[in-house]
Amino acid sequence: MPRGFTLIELIVVLAIVALGTALAALALPDSRGTALTRDAERLAALLESARAQSRTAGVPVRWRPTADGFAFDGLPPTAPKLPGRWLDAQTAVIGNAPLLLGPDPVIGAQAVMLHPAGASQPLLRVSTDGLRPFDVEQLQ
Repeated sequence: MPRGFTLIELIVVLAIVALGTALAALALPDSRGTALTRDAERLAALLESARAQSRTAGVPVRWRPTADGFAFDGLPPTAPKLPGRWLDAQTAVIGNAPLLLGPDPVIGAQAVMLHPAGASQPLLRVSTDGLRPFDVEQLQ
């Protein structure tokens, strides 16, 4: 006489499958949030680089978003060319206000908000108070 599975055996198997699925979901990175964070950290570094070049050359430099990325206006021709595209094509800027990066050692408090195109979350802010370097902050 063939014997089937008991209810206890089925529950144990389902618990193991559920635990494995939960662990796999936690182990997978959130690619949209990770790409946005990478772009925000890169932008903070680029803004600091442009700010340093502005102070060194004594010329005002302005950062502004564009339709397909961003641009640095006013960099001296001898300065290294800074990139003008996002690493992830889905990264977008909220608003279009430019950032003024120098040449004064102390600049006004400024911020730019980033989010993935077509989604409102996660929202990241790249900002400075004018004294400290640009930093990335996640908004709720």
